[in-house]
Parts: sequence; structure tokens; C-alpha cells
Amino acid sequence: MTVLEQTAHVANVPIDLEAELGRRTMTLRSILELRQGSVIRLPRSAGENIDILAGGHLLGSGEIVIIEERFGIRITDFREDL
Repeated sequence: MTVLEQTAHVANVPIDLEAELGRRTMTLRSILELRQGSVIRLPRSAGENIDILAGGHLLGSGEIVIIEERFGIRITDFREDL
């Protein structure tokens, strides 16, 4: 029996996926100066590896990609011990 067959009864349960692109520490002054259209530079760029989390637990890793002017994540690895 495959994993998909074993989990068929819960296959349609929605789960939030998270992929953190980066964090930045800013002063309160800098935050108050933000306006629509402001850009916050992050320490990551396209092609870098990131963690993919489900329910706060590490699920695997991926790579930041840009597709038609939008960010995406190409999954490169899944944890086998889930």
C-alpha cells in the first residue's frame, strides 16, 4: 500500500505551508517611514535554498525561483522521516 493510499482518508485536510524568504531587523523609525511601494531588501535571492515547513515542522527544502515576475519555490528535497 502506498503512502497516498494509507493517507487517503485525510488527503483533503488543508494544511498551511510556510517558506521563509528571509528576516530583517529594522528600527522603529525605518518601519514608520515605510509607504506603499517601499522595498524591504531581504538577505536571499533567486536560486538560494530555503526550508519548507508544514504546521511549523520541517517538511523539506526548496529553491527560490522567479516565474513570470512572481516568486515560487521549486521543491528539491523532502524529509523521509515524517
